[in-house]
Amino acid sequence: MKKPLIITLALAAAVAGSAALISFRSAPDACCRLNPTAAPPKGCVFKTVYEGEGLDPAFVLKTPAEVLTSENRAYDWMITAQNADGGFAAGSHSAQSVMDPHAAPSDPATTAMVSMALLRAGSTVKEGRFADVLKRATEFLLKSVENSPQDALNITTLTGTQIQVKLGQNIDVALTAQYLSNLMGRLPCNDPKHDRWMNALNKSTAMIQRSQTANGSVQGSGWAGVLQSSFATNALESAQHVGAEVDDKALEQARDFQKSNFDANTGTVATDAAAGVTLYAVSGSTRSSAKEARHAEETMERAKREGKVDKAAPVTPAALQQAGLSKDEAEKATTAYNVYNAAKVRAQSNDVISGFGNNGGEEFMSFLQTGESLIINRDHSWRNWYDATTARLVGIQNNDGSWNGHHCITSPVFCTATALLILSVNNDIDALVAQGATGG
Repeated sequence: MKKPLIITLALAAAVAGSAALISFRSAPDACCRLNPTAAPPKGCVFKTVYEGEGLDPAFVLKTPAEVLTSENRAYDWMITAQNADGGFAAGSHSAQSVMDPHAAPSDPATTAMVSMALLRAGSTVKEGRFADVLKRATEFLLKSVENSPQDALNITTLTGTQIQVKLGQNIDVALTAQYLSNLMGRLPCNDPKHDRWMNALNKSTAMIQRSQTANGSVQGSGWAGVLQSSFATNALESAQHVGAEVDDKALEQARDFQKSNFDANTGTVATDAAAGVTLYAVSGSTRSSAKEARHAEETMERAKREGKVDKAAPVTPAALQQAGLSKDEAEKATTAYNVYNAAKVRAQSNDVISGFGNNGGEEFMSFLQTGESLIINRDHSWRNWYDATTARLVGIQNNDGSWNGHHCITSPVFCTATALLILSVNNDIDALVAQGATGG
């Protein structure tokens, strides 16, 4: 018997203080700068947490015993789901009731989600408990990218998968790009395979940017296309972090689209691209505004220390201009700050989280986005979110160690990978914080 897949995250007072990548902890030798006085080689990842100030120990959370047990059960189930070609499958939209992980061909989107979950567990393609699984999965993804036409918008000829129909036709390339960025963030950039990974990542980011519409969303929206666009935004952000070829304007437009789905002044949520589901829209708004919101906060903090603005001054365009930003920068940063702080609360309100009364893979992805947003923005209330969310996930885990959705994305492989990314997000606090650093 499976426990009811119902999440009723009653966060109560934690909602006001609480507020989902995916980016990964750098390996100790991830910095390959041979000459410390030279400029960083393109594509290298450097430990930039808190701009060299070190990570606040109070922000770190050791994995609770019950969560660790839940994770290990899920990992044991997950590795048995790998197909002979190295990939993983979610299955067809037309066969949502089929729960056999081997009953469908491998798809890049699901393979990328599983790979990110195994990376977050501490493995790479070279070492760790899941090294062999990751090596095969990575090869599957690289071949998918390399064999795709140069002018394509996606990296697979598969159509009609659960993930594509519900999130968007081009979700495979977005999630694959994010995985490749995260993989490169864990390994030294003088690795013999670095150039292959970077070439695949650049080809993927070019596809994402080519599929972008005038309003910053991604073409081929599915039932909840706002999530495809949100994860494409995340992919561009993480790719830029490791030195890939990302157009600043494209990333700005992608972020602006996500922010436009939530009006911080009125609380109005645009759900036309979110299947009418508030959770999908506000989690994307929170995630895509987190880095810019942090930039606004840190700019104000520095300006207050330097005496440029009053110590009690709120974040406003005028105050940020006093702090040194241009008028346009100040207005954008203020908008992001307001959207983040309002959307993170809305994304965790009981009525929004309860949604349909049960969960599909879209809900799991939304919860992930909210949690990662909090960490990227150095929001200490992330621990309240983590405690509440992990407790509910542990409580609804299937007896075999997997999770599955009860509507839309039902795939146990995809849902288990996403649940694992949520449970283990505390493994990657330093890298998520580093990804959110603006250097200003």
